[in-house]
Amino acid sequence: MKRVLVVDDTKNIRMMLTKCLELEGYEVITAVDGKQALEMFTMHAFDLAFLDIKLPEIRGTEVLKRIRDIGIKTPVIIITAYATVKNAIDCTNLGAVAYIQKPFSAEKIKAVLKELDNVPLHSEPGDSILLNFINDAKVYLDKGIFDKALESLKKAISMDLNNPEIYLLISKSYDGMGDKDNSKRFYQFYKCFV
Repeated sequence: MKRVLVVDDTKNIRMMLTKCLELEGYEVITAVDGKQALEMFTMHAFDLAFLDIKLPEIRGTEVLKRIRDIGIKTPVIIITAYATVKNAIDCTNLGAVAYIQKPFSAEKIKAVLKELDNVPLHSEPGDSILLNFINDAKVYLDKGIFDKALESLKKAISMDLNNPEIYLLISKSYDGMGDKDNSKRFYQFYKCFV
């Protein structure tokens, strides 16, 4: 089952998107602000995300920039009541795959999902293998199977030494195993990138 993150500070929007996406067969996780969204992105692997621009704590555009800076390539659909050309350009430059203006209907969401089914979202060679290792590690971390997470992350880091997300996940794996020294060391590597 595909996993989707829905980030919006408006409860009704979160509920509507959740219901629509669950009917389409997605597992949905929600966040109410930018800070919580960043936490979710680093804790879980997502196949897709819906991200509001105007959020408390950290704006949606900043969330998008930060996840891209640490190598998270989850396809992001921007949702906003404040559509401007500048926002659309900024979000597109940061890799948003779609831009939806509020209010929107369930039919609009279904149409966007259908469009995305026909678009290759990750086209760089090796990306899908690397993402599989990272996503597998996140699943293992979610389940508390830290040694398996570390195994997947070692394969991932052998493919991409410059991906900060891998260092962060390795740090979390070591932390879960009780190895505070290695956890700290890999967290320091991660901090060098961000």
